[in-house]
Amino acid sequence: MFVVFDMIRRYFMHKGYDVRYVQNFTDIDDKIIQRGKVEEMDPLALGQKYIDEYYKDAKALNVLPATIHPKATEHIPEMIEIIQGLINTGLGYEVDGDVYFAVDHFPNYGKLSGRTLDDMKAGARVEVDERKHHPMDFALWKTAKPGEPAWESPWGMGRPGWHIECTAMSLKYLGAGFDIHGGGGDLVFPHHENEIAQTEGYLKGETFAHYWMHNAFLTINQEKMSKSLGNFFTTRELLVNSPGEVIRFYLLGTHYRSPLDFNDQNLIMAQKGLERLQTSVRLAQEALGREGALNNQRIGTELLNAAKEAREAFEKAMDDDFNSALAFAALFELAKTMNGYVQESPVPSEGLAEAQKTLVKLGEVLGFDLLHPAQVQVENEEMLSQVMEVVLQVRSRSRLKKDWEMSDFIRDALKDKGIIIEDTPQGARWQIKK
Repeated sequence: MFVVFDMIRRYFMHKGYDVRYVQNFTDIDDKIIQRGKVEEMDPLALGQKYIDEYYKDAKALNVLPATIHPKATEHIPEMIEIIQGLINTGLGYEVDGDVYFAVDHFPNYGKLSGRTLDDMKAGARVEVDERKHHPMDFALWKTAKPGEPAWESPWGMGRPGWHIECTAMSLKYLGAGFDIHGGGGDLVFPHHENEIAQTEGYLKGETFAHYWMHNAFLTINQEKMSKSLGNFFTTRELLVNSPGEVIRFYLLGTHYRSPLDFNDQNLIMAQKGLERLQTSVRLAQEALGREGALNNQRIGTELLNAAKEAREAFEKAMDDDFNSALAFAALFELAKTMNGYVQESPVPSEGLAEAQKTLVKLGEVLGFDLLHPAQVQVENEEMLSQVMEVVLQVRSRSRLKKDWEMSDFIRDALKDKGIIIEDTPQGARWQIKK
């Protein structure tokens, strides 16, 4: 979800929009309180701990910081004001210090998910609370329990419900009628449905958000990732063996509304795809730096046209519901065209420079730095460079003697160890496989 909406935000910025992006943190709710008990840690401190950890993962995935990162616990007064407003209009009611939203008093309840109250009631898996006016009524405020964080309110000490937190922060930082509300597909019901009901009820019918966007699930062997199924892993665990840019490339390789099935082979393919684009940029840069990088009008025009076509194909894909998968195809097509000309002599400098610039720019829109790939850190890099210089000299002598078997053996053996050798007209180059 975070990578998807970061991509969407970046594309709006690319198109010239002034984007105000709010990403809030729910730092108090039932699950955090329960987890705090398990870890024997104050719930508020636990919430801050995982907020800090989120920032680390977001940075690794090149997710830009939001314009504002509000926390629920910093907006309790705003929540209380909204809850009181709902009570005043008859949409909220208090029972023994708890406050509930009366869903049957809001005529459009279910409009986002397409469900009716009768359907919800028939399929409800919520605990029956005889104090509720309707089984689907949801909590706006919860009375304090011993040992839990609590705040003063007109209904006694307690804490807000999950849904009201997002309403308060959305209205404070974006106001009514903002453009896009996003989240994962699992939030459509009940969370986003409840947000709409309580917010538009409080606003007396005014539109909460104009567009609702939801990304599909990441699955494992066609099943939703979950701890109960034992197929759960974290970004941090993936980062041990894969750079964040590769994970991001993998996540954006499928349209955001299509389920993405994870396996190691697909991650490896994503890495190879990203490396292809990075290699095209690097080879173009090297070609442009060689002597004889002069204009060839015919080839230059072809490359200029290829760059133009790539920009048009990229924007057409992204304008059609942010189809990052098709946008990738435009990048690969441009890289393929560039690769066909990097060995030309003289190099078509103007066209190649424009094509390279376009590829780098479009990569940036999706959140990738194709010009400066992430470097793999190794111990004693100077010693490795000296050893590889000797290895390449040995391999070069084998090739001069037409001992192709030895030459290929050295190349393949190094590849197995994570070192890639690339033969070019200017000599062999090596790099560590990311």
